[in-house]
Amino acid sequence: MADYFVGSKEYFPGIGKIKYEGPKSDNPLAFKYYDAEKVVGGKKMKDHLKFAVAYWHSFCADGTDPFGASTIIHPWKTDAKTPMEGAEHKLDAAFEFITKLGAEFYAFHDRDIAPEGETPAESEKNLIAITDKAKKYQDATGVKLLWGTANIFTNPRFLNGAATNPEFGVVALAAAQIKAAIDATIKLGGAGYTFWGGREGYMSLLNTDMKREKDHLAKFLSIARDYARKQGFKGAFYIEPKPMEPTKHQYDFDTETVIGFLRYYGLDKDFRLNIEANHAELANHDFAHELETAAAAGLFGSVDANRGEPRNGWDTDQFPNSYYETAAAMLSILKVGGFTTGGLNFDAKIRRNSVDPADLFIAHIGGMDAFAAGLEIANRVITDGKIAGFVKNRYSSFDSGDGAQFEKGGLTLEALSGIGTKAGYGKTGLTSGKQEYLENIFNQYLLGL
Repeated sequence: MADYFVGSKEYFPGIGKIKYEGPKSDNPLAFKYYDAEKVVGGKKMKDHLKFAVAYWHSFCADGTDPFGASTIIHPWKTDAKTPMEGAEHKLDAAFEFITKLGAEFYAFHDRDIAPEGETPAESEKNLIAITDKAKKYQDATGVKLLWGTANIFTNPRFLNGAATNPEFGVVALAAAQIKAAIDATIKLGGAGYTFWGGREGYMSLLNTDMKREKDHLAKFLSIARDYARKQGFKGAFYIEPKPMEPTKHQYDFDTETVIGFLRYYGLDKDFRLNIEANHAELANHDFAHELETAAAAGLFGSVDANRGEPRNGWDTDQFPNSYYETAAAMLSILKVGGFTTGGLNFDAKIRRNSVDPADLFIAHIGGMDAFAAGLEIANRVITDGKIAGFVKNRYSSFDSGDGAQFEKGGLTLEALSGIGTKAGYGKTGLTSGKQEYLENIFNQYLLGL
């Protein structure tokens, strides 16, 4: 990778390549824990974590919220005469930022990177032109596409959904957009393609045929998969769970719901899950719970790294800063061998009042440090083996004898009942789970003691 990229204009002047300076540094524009080349558990940090910059939040979000206009002024937008010129300037700014930060991946929606035209054909032409330029930048810098996706939720035509829309014409327009986005992802060597069902759900059951909509969604995903495979795409397809907001109920409510959906429709061989921390919180789950659920089903794929505000019932998309949460997440990820298809995409945005251009760097630096520390903590937990040993011992009655026979399906209900009757009540089951003991141990790892 080049030291850093600058296009026709430098959009972040005065900020050079972000370097590792260690935990005692007081430089806000330096890594304290993320040392890309440091080997942890036999692999470099950068290869464990596979950080990606989210194009939409980092270069499109402008601080607008339901109560106020934009507060973050993007020079790549204000100095452009046309939407396509703005897209080119934004691409320059994005690759400057990504290479100065030292991230190796990025992710985008089609409409983040190229403007929508007056017709589907013009929209595709715009996307082709911008991704042609993006490919040149990727080749020059070594930055790679983690995954691509299509924004089929912002435009008013998708107010009743895209693949689940009750109007066939909208479904067809969504297909045109997704086909072009898949083509762009393949052209840029994307390792994955993500489907986020932003409006694939319902607001009221009074006007919804739920079975028909879910059948349509499955059919849509099937033909999108078939098209991509026919074009030679060998990467993973991701579904991203989210319970609600913008709809009352989204069909991809949480990880367990998505697993059931994929298996019911026979999509589980090609699709995995892209799990977001903030979405887990909105579903009333811990982030690590969602990761463990996907891993247990063999469907863990990638991560949207962020956090929510527990007092707010919506998607705040803040940068991760809890080392406890990142350590728990990395423990779940390392236990299944780490990332094989995805990575850590920062689906997070700076706050509305963070208007200094340096704030975008500072936010990413903090998130990368949080996951780097989480990686080291998780590796200590695994290397020490105390917690894993406790869990193994807790289930040891299933490792031999009648317990092992039960796990293998070798006992009928009558046989199992007979074993229980013969054993009697006694003190069976009154064994401590030692939760507080394990939490205290985890805190010791957290503090490096």
